[in-house]
Amino acid sequence: MGTTAAASPGGVAPAAARVTGTIRYWAAAKAEAGTAEEPYEAATLAEALAAVHERHADRPRLLQVLGHCSFLVDGEQVGTRDRAGVTLTEGGTVEVLPPFAGG
Repeated sequence: MGTTAAASPGGVAPAAARVTGTIRYWAAAKAEAGTAEEPYEAATLAEALAAVHERHADRPRLLQVLGHCSFLVDGEQVGTRDRAGVTLTEGGTVEVLPPFAGG
């Protein structure tokens, strides 16, 4: 009897494990965060971003900029996917990319 990614007997999918990695900020996000990067400990992109909001509650401009950013997780574009469904990997990287002028 092996383990699978199927739902538990109660019909609920198992929770993803929390992992650690790095969030990298670029351009305006970097300026507003006051740092180029910081660690995360989260299971999903949504959890990592919630922690950023909590950690930087005193930086409202950063929180505003984040609302306009695109995200890459381990080099893959997140696009319009639900951030709660984007699983993070151990040692992974989340790139925070504000809109860039000129394309």
